[in-house]
Amino acid sequence: MSDTLPWIEKYRPESLDDIYGQQEIITTVHKFIQTGKLPHLLFYGPPGTGKTSTIIAVAREIYGKNYKNMVLELNASDDRGIDVVRNQIKNFASTRQIFNQGNSFKLIILDEADAMTNAAQNSLRRIIEKFTKNCRFCILANYSHKLNPALISRCTRFRFHPIDTEAIRERIKVVITKEQVDIDAKAVDALVQLSKGDMRRALNVLQACKAATAGSIDLDMIYECIGAPHPQDIETVLDSILKDDWTTAYITINKFKTTKGLALIDLIAGFVDILNNYKLNNKTRVGILKGLSDIEYGISKGGNDKIQSSAIIGVIKSAMENE
Repeated sequence: MSDTLPWIEKYRPESLDDIYGQQEIITTVHKFIQTGKLPHLLFYGPPGTGKTSTIIAVAREIYGKNYKNMVLELNASDDRGIDVVRNQIKNFASTRQIFNQGNSFKLIILDEADAMTNAAQNSLRRIIEKFTKNCRFCILANYSHKLNPALISRCTRFRFHPIDTEAIRERIKVVITKEQVDIDAKAVDALVQLSKGDMRRALNVLQACKAATAGSIDLDMIYECIGAPHPQDIETVLDSILKDDWTTAYITINKFKTTKGLALIDLIAGFVDILNNYKLNNKTRVGILKGLSDIEYGISKGGNDKIQSSAIIGVIKSAMENE
């Protein structure tokens, strides 16, 4: 079965010691388990940073083989309106297990809790208070501001930050060795950089590249699989805007959009990354960033591509006149 699993499940950490990149949180949660004083928990942060893996590892460490009887896990795919809170969650929380291996509480995991309705969140507050003797809640969310403040105040909060590049690199090396993946060193660097702290994304891209070729995975394949613009293409377009006349720059942008499948949003993000490394005076930098942010907003509202392409050229050329 493990050979048919996606790598994100096949290599999901089974214990707290296997979780990469969140050392402070793991140390604190370890102490909670050792003292037997686990509070209600709120894990929030970007996707792919280890929230679900951490709480599942905690549950396995606490309950061992009795894990499935003691844990109720509800995901965003489940109906989690007020009826589920009043019936399913309340029934599970209100009953005690006879064979609980010395643990006096069960665990309820609410994944993607920021997708719950306001009514369900309000109903959940009272249940958390009423059944604390029987049960502990772990609420997982991408955005804490979408949760009810009264619900947040009942939990001990942990923010999962994007995983640092070295932690992702270590995990990727383990997978590369076990799966016997032939990959260039530059491709590994690009994969780690483009994953932007998301371990799940890194593993998915690596598996997709492995499935797509029988040979070695190179730098270009990583960029193609992720759908990110190649830095060299971004530099060519930016160089044309800075050095060529308006018409030539416009033709260059359209050429790369057509042949490379680049979106204007990708170009803007790439320009910002490259210009961050340029030595520009403050007025020029502010002018470029403000102009590009207005264009990005216009694109998000359905602005015309030709007009926005022209605007990008105008913003950069106008700002660079101050240099």
